[in-house]
Amino acid sequence: MYTLTVEDSFSSAHQLRGYRGKCENLHGHNWRVVLSVRGNTLDETGMLIDFHVLRNMLKTTIEYLDHKNINDLPPFDNINPSSENLAFYISNMISEELNKEHSGISVESVTVWESDTSRCTYSP
Repeated sequence: MYTLTVEDSFSSAHQLRGYRGKCENLHGHNWRVVLSVRGNTLDETGMLIDFHVLRNMLKTTIEYLDHKNINDLPPFDNINPSSENLAFYISNMISEELNKEHSGISVESVTVWESDTSRCTYSP
């Protein structure tokens, strides 16, 4: 089994609905996202997937969230934009892209850092 990992970052605002505390107010984060994918079979060039291709998938996914109020964006207009839900969302979006053109490769984990000391990891 091979595992490849890339990371990127974005900035956005959000607020947590139904939460009692500071995070119920609109505030921002400089989010860091770490994506790991896995697979068993290498292509004819000896790669699972080109790092450049994987980084572009992640960049395209997080561009949707970048410099926005995440609460205004589907599906976060209906669910809380928590680190947990962001990690799940990013995992699903990347999985859809992988299924289109890269069969045999799956998301191993997505880690979303909302600060230097706080993160959530989702593993499908």
